[in-house]
Amino acid sequence: MAQRPFQQVDVFTDTPYLGNPLGVVLDGSGLDTEAMQRFTDWTNLSECTFLLPPTDEGRAAGADYRVRIFCPGRELPFAGHPTLGSCHAWLRAGGRARADTHVVQECGVGLVHIRRQGPQLAFAAPPLRRGGPLDEADLALIARGLGLSRDDIVAHAWCDNGPAWRGVMLRSAEQVLAVRPDAQALAGLEIGLVGPHPAGTDTAFEVRAFFPGNQALAEDPVTGSLNAAIAQWLMGAGMAPERYVAAQGTVLARAGRVYVERDAGGTIWIGGASVTCIDGKVSL
Repeated sequence: MAQRPFQQVDVFTDTPYLGNPLGVVLDGSGLDTEAMQRFTDWTNLSECTFLLPPTDEGRAAGADYRVRIFCPGRELPFAGHPTLGSCHAWLRAGGRARADTHVVQECGVGLVHIRRQGPQLAFAAPPLRRGGPLDEADLALIARGLGLSRDDIVAHAWCDNGPAWRGVMLRSAEQVLAVRPDAQALAGLEIGLVGPHPAGTDTAFEVRAFFPGNQALAEDPVTGSLNAAIAQWLMGAGMAPERYVAAQGTVLARAGRVYVERDAGGTIWIGGASVTCIDGKVSL
């Protein structure tokens, strides 16, 4: 085993322990998929990442580093909070990007551009792999699993950008916060809930994310991929402004804040702060 630099980063918060934690192994060289997966499962975190040099193709296209992203039981082609947390850890460890204003990450979905804006980082939302409305059989199952009536769901869409999120909008943030999901009914599904806060509050939407965990349904504290997909869905449908802040993690006693913006060129940026809570080495 080798001693490898490691950080545990809290993402989508500027206050330690109020965001979504991420384990980052800053040197994943020589580790095979089995070793990466075993370590991820051992940490009991929602995701761990392993940083590597870019591939030849990635380097030629401008990548600054490559990342492999794992959650319990599987590897992910892309995920949002691991993207921002990995970039934060890479920069904090002395990583130097080719460009002054942004970093280019290579991962399973290809190249992801990460914008540097003061203490925050923001990634360009990758294109949806699948969009469009959910079918009625899915909606009936989701409503039952969330303890809702079908009429409580006011809008819905596939929000698949790697994770196969099924996006569901409820009438209010209050209703989103009151949901207590039935893990058995929703087994195997990745569900994203969103509901609007009242006008005049500092956050526009409340978001919750449910996904299959090791034993049963789990809830993610703050989810970059889901917020990216929801933003594309809601802005495309005229249900969200060009810039807003989403809250997530409230039910879990977190205070995640996701900053969403569509620029003049139409790119949607998903941003937030990150803080390192653990900095040391792991034996891998």
